[in-house]
Amino acid sequence: MLQATHSVTVDRPVEAVFAFVADGEKAPQWRSSVIDIKRVSGDGVGTGFAQGVKGPMGRRIAADFEVTVFEPNVRLDFRTLTGPVRPHGRYDFEAVDGGTRLTFSLDARLTGLRRLLLGSAVQKTMESEVRSLDDLRRVLEA
Repeated sequence: MLQATHSVTVDRPVEAVFAFVADGEKAPQWRSSVIDIKRVSGDGVGTGFAQGVKGPMGRRIAADFEVTVFEPNVRLDFRTLTGPVRPHGRYDFEAVDGGTRLTFSLDARLTGLRRLLLGSAVQKTMESEVRSLDDLRRVLEA
């Protein structure tokens, strides 16, 4: 299994950080890989988003996802429903000294030939994606 994790401390209350991350339509403000995103259903667990991300040569790749765990100010998980790789993601939120410790983890299961051909590129993309938390911190602290 491929995995990537990154954590930051944001100088904002956990409620504000959770609300910002939970609003998937704000993703283009801090995730440079997102081309377009729109909420298509639900609220809380089951919320669905239609999302396009940058693929090879800037080509749009569908990466629609749905929220699978929604614990306000504590945890938010999602699973990707479309695209060649369908990672599971998890955000963990922890109140610390007037701010928020936020951890973003991704994992993807690739096996056989798919892992051989795509594994290195997928790992690199996942590592870049979790590091987007650095941009989220800059946006929220501005």
